[in-house]
Amino acid sequence: MTIQEIQEEIVDEFSMFDDWMQRYEYMIELGKSLPLIEEKYKTDDNIIKGCQSKVWVHAEMKDEKVEFTADSDAIITKGIIAILIRVFSGQHPAAIIEADTNFIDEIGLKEHLSPTRANGLVSMIKQLKMYAIAYQTQLN
Repeated sequence: MTIQEIQEEIVDEFSMFDDWMQRYEYMIELGKSLPLIEEKYKTDDNIIKGCQSKVWVHAEMKDEKVEFTADSDAIITKGIIAILIRVFSGQHPAAIIEADTNFIDEIGLKEHLSPTRANGLVSMIKQLKMYAIAYQTQLN
């Protein structure tokens, strides 16, 4: 699936819920299915700066696609990074770099996060795109 198709799928999933309590519960469930980072990658180098809670992200290139794993010490944050990884993992670096993240506004996520969590969300997206840029550079 393309990044756009995955984003549309997520928007559809979130539209099934009537209120934000249900959406938070769904995000927590998504967090439980997150491809977990190996303990050896839970280092300060892999912590996303700008997040209130701890979020670790690791990226590897496999067959010219970026594979992400992550973890967080906060359940909502874990759900947020799970959504981003679902969108970006297994995609070509160029596709990640070019992708927009309007789907976040479509599901209303940013406006339902505290300012510090919203900043953390932006930091997570930046970090995932930075990994993609680094891998795209290697491919060029």
